[in-house]
Amino acid sequence: MGNRYRVVGQRVPKADAKIKAAGEAKFAADLAMPGMLWGKVLRSHLPHAKILNIDTSRAERLPGVRAVVTGMDFPAIKYGFLPTTRDQYPLCRDRVRYIGDELAAVAAIDKDIAEEALDLIRVEYEELPAVFDPEEAMLPGAPQLHDHVENNVSVQTHMNFGDVEQAFRDSHLVREDRFVTQSIVHGFIEPHASLVNWDASGKVTLQGSKQSPYIVYRNLARSLDIPPSKVRLISPYVGGGFGGKQEPLALDFAGAMLSKKSGRPVKIVYDQEEVLTAARRRHAMIIQIKTGVKDDGTITGVECKLIADGGAYASVGALSIYLAGAFIAVPFRVPNLKYDAYRAYTNKPFAGALRGHCLPQMRFAADQQLEMLGEDLGIDPLEIRLRNACQAGDVACNGFAITSCGLTESLDRTAEVLQWDKRASRRVQSGAKMRGVGIASNAQCTGARMGGHNAASAVIKVHEDGSVTLQTGSTDVGQGSETVLAQIVAEELGLDFHEVHVTQNDTEITPIDPGTYGSRVTFTSGNAARAAAADVRKQVFEFVAEKLEADPGDLEIGDHKVFVRGSPERGIPWLKAVRHSYYSMDTPLLGRGSATPGTGMVDMVTGVGNLSGAYSFGTQAAEVEVDTETGHVKILNMIVSHDSGYAINPLLTEGQQEGSVNIGEAQVLYEELPTDKGQILATSLHMYGMPSAADSPDQILTEHIETHDPAGPYGAKESGEGTSISTLPAIANAIYDAVGVRVYELPFTPEKLLKALEQ
Repeated sequence: MGNRYRVVGQRVPKADAKIKAAGEAKFAADLAMPGMLWGKVLRSHLPHAKILNIDTSRAERLPGVRAVVTGMDFPAIKYGFLPTTRDQYPLCRDRVRYIGDELAAVAAIDKDIAEEALDLIRVEYEELPAVFDPEEAMLPGAPQLHDHVENNVSVQTHMNFGDVEQAFRDSHLVREDRFVTQSIVHGFIEPHASLVNWDASGKVTLQGSKQSPYIVYRNLARSLDIPPSKVRLISPYVGGGFGGKQEPLALDFAGAMLSKKSGRPVKIVYDQEEVLTAARRRHAMIIQIKTGVKDDGTITGVECKLIADGGAYASVGALSIYLAGAFIAVPFRVPNLKYDAYRAYTNKPFAGALRGHCLPQMRFAADQQLEMLGEDLGIDPLEIRLRNACQAGDVACNGFAITSCGLTESLDRTAEVLQWDKRASRRVQSGAKMRGVGIASNAQCTGARMGGHNAASAVIKVHEDGSVTLQTGSTDVGQGSETVLAQIVAEELGLDFHEVHVTQNDTEITPIDPGTYGSRVTFTSGNAARAAAADVRKQVFEFVAEKLEADPGDLEIGDHKVFVRGSPERGIPWLKAVRHSYYSMDTPLLGRGSATPGTGMVDMVTGVGNLSGAYSFGTQAAEVEVDTETGHVKILNMIVSHDSGYAINPLLTEGQQEGSVNIGEAQVLYEELPTDKGQILATSLHMYGMPSAADSPDQILTEHIETHDPAGPYGAKESGEGTSISTLPAIANAIYDAVGVRVYELPFTPEKLLKALEQ
């Protein structure tokens, strides 16, 4: 489709590209303040133990040490995602629950002294039995991590829509399979960092690498037992998040209390080993899924039991296991659904959100099984997906309202680019190397409507030179949201892209916003920015209307001019209109706008409700080459056909989708966190198995599917996370197409593939 806009829809480079390329962008670890101290965190070397005593006296006497804190320095107030799942203190008070759990922190005049001080702290423990397997953790008699739950089940969700048992009785074919996915970390290059100052007035100012500053500042206020107005969080540039920088961390709390105790600003930066061994990660899952189909391949019902390894604390686990089950209902029509999910506590680092937030694991299982059912029935993999594809106007069994849907188009486009009807000829064999192709589909929300604050807000200030500044509470974590929001405002006010400046997040002055997660920013914050621009327009029109002898409702704006609709010669330049407004009205031009991700609320326990104002859909195809002698897999090509509604910036959309492909590829083939009795053995990115650019697919082709969702700004929807969901099953299906064997447990290491081939 042709582009009918001046700025929106254009391939504009990121607004911060030049400053980042020049090395001038300041990230959290780059920040400094006069008199700043360096902080370090002491971690447990045991997976489970009672804390009998922490002796910090030797560390406190070390020259250069200015403060030492333990969990007892904080109010006995737990924090967490929901009131019912708050299970964590800023630093451990009575028990450690995984290797890496935070016990104490020090602040010193330099990093070396801080490190030395940690070695001087003596901790007396009473070691407790530990449990590392989620299924074992749920058995009677297993070591209990927390007293407030039974059988180590941190949260559970049970959904029941329709009559699954009757659906299975009516089915022509029913199959049941078990899939296992591993835990992975986010892989951002910038580790967690924060610089905190607790000043004499009692105000805490934190500058840190955060996706959702307002979530962090609320938890800080709660755990420090101070009013939220006494907490200020400023976001510098963020070097990637992918869900891992959404919640508060021990360094935030420790930095604040060390600053209060020392009277100096305190900076704490985790090293990569700390990120790998103790920070949040993706849930490892055991997925038992059962699906029934008619003889034509139409799905009749799905039953799924899920056990998620949550690690030592609840984090956002309630949302995690809800999402995994809710998105069984899409992208394919599932009229009957039964879902029972349990998130188990184990003595390992705890899991939270990671790009796609539990949807990649579930799609890895469900999409492969649908293809397996098609094979059992002799139905082509493309055809069985087309027969079950969701359509615009559908309401899923759990209440998801599909306002726009390009799934069928994405399947058709992928098949066309891949030349699906000729795929057999692509299955070439050269010695031990065999090739195959596979497809898979996805669905993702565009912002989530849950309990608590969900709305986005925006404020626009118009300057005397006609340029504008947009203040928004959302955070650009590298995805380019500041660029997209600037394009929206520029389009609405008839300006050029470079005339719109978007401020970085500062809770003192920017509007309250839930943050950057769930693919919500373009959709929700974009609508808020558009509404704020409309408010500015309205004010300018009301002033200019008299001069143009027209009704305000008859005015338009475009290309730096305000004019009468249908009579562009009757107009006034934008700059002149702005200056007249200021000089004549003596009031600033400030526009305000807000938006929500949808209507209604979702019950995360029963699963009932419409999660989002819109849902994105897409299809991927993978072409792989498998060496049957070594088990090595090379991804040759990936085709991404994604329904983003309307791509406000196609260049950034493609970049997001390519990043999603690489994250998905990494989980399928490379990344894992081997452990020994709770000890993470991968202590560097090299040991962890993160792929490099050389491991990326030779080619990633992006096809834009336009559906123009009525609720999105200019019809836009999600464009980044959805692709990560279908990457996993697309590659898995391609490997099966190449060698004829399926591996049900991630990652597909050479050893696993060779073993499967031998069997």
